[in-house]
Amino acid sequence: MGRNVTARAHRLREMADLRGGIDLGGTKIQTAVLDPRGKVLGEARIQTPISGGPEDVAAAMAEALREAAGEAGTEPAALSGVGVGSPGGVDESTGTVTGARNLPGWNGTFELGNALEEALGTKVRVGNDVQVATEAEFHLGAGQEFGSILGVFWGTGVGGGLILDGKPWLGRGAAGEIGHMVVQRDGAKCPCGRRGCMEAYAGRAAMEAEARRQHKEGAKTDLFKLMRKHDRDRLTSGIWERALDANDHLAEDLVHRAIEALGTGVASAVNLLDVEAVILGGGLGVRFGERYMEPLMREMNKHLFRDDRPPAVRVASLGDLGGAIGASLLFAR
Repeated sequence: MGRNVTARAHRLREMADLRGGIDLGGTKIQTAVLDPRGKVLGEARIQTPISGGPEDVAAAMAEALREAAGEAGTEPAALSGVGVGSPGGVDESTGTVTGARNLPGWNGTFELGNALEEALGTKVRVGNDVQVATEAEFHLGAGQEFGSILGVFWGTGVGGGLILDGKPWLGRGAAGEIGHMVVQRDGAKCPCGRRGCMEAYAGRAAMEAEARRQHKEGAKTDLFKLMRKHDRDRLTSGIWERALDANDHLAEDLVHRAIEALGTGVASAVNLLDVEAVILGGGLGVRFGERYMEPLMREMNKHLFRDDRPPAVRVASLGDLGGAIGASLLFAR
């Protein structure tokens, strides 16, 4: 086990030049510039555009990377490359992203890699956002002690990433879409357009939509008062936390509803793959992972075929920078 960790670290040290990473999320764009040992030298974080289209999102990503490079004392064109973790259907061979529905106007296919290469003046590789974050946790974070892990990233949506027998598993390009496992047949409508997906209950965007619906119908909640007070235009993980700390009943009900869906879907994935560990990340996952670990494990155990040997469950340890760090590792594969 120790030799495997040492070998992974040695492989990362072999990279000779600075590289960049961009984590594109439905709420924020996080960027970082790293040295050959994986040390973050500069970073920047901005809000993801809520209007426009893929071109506007790409422009914001380029600007955030320039800011991180400036903090690191360099410029994008001097980097050995920039990795990008993006939601949606990612084709790593072409750098295109299709149907990133949690982003504005992104219903078709956009050549994200080419657009960023032109803007930044360096090589760009694009991977699935959750897969690259899972790889970061495997190499450098909470998954280092395991040979097979399932990454579950609970944020604007719910995404998954897989490491099986020490290697990334991409399937035909769409592996890991755990958020679209059906947890309730003919259930709530998901942002993807289908019904009953885990994301329809646990994704931050779907949780907000349900909170708005219930509030409009008369349910009492301070969620939206808190959102306005803290100058937010959506219910961020921080707003949910403030509401929970204030014992807001609607917030509590919707978070417990999300935990039930997460437990059901994760258990089903574990029954299929029998991974050693589940790494819980994402904005909501990192913020609430420890707080709701016990109820999450209870929900999982209800559905595990081998409930006598559940997988280890760890909260992602690389925090908000995990996705950007993982994206940079696209140049270490």
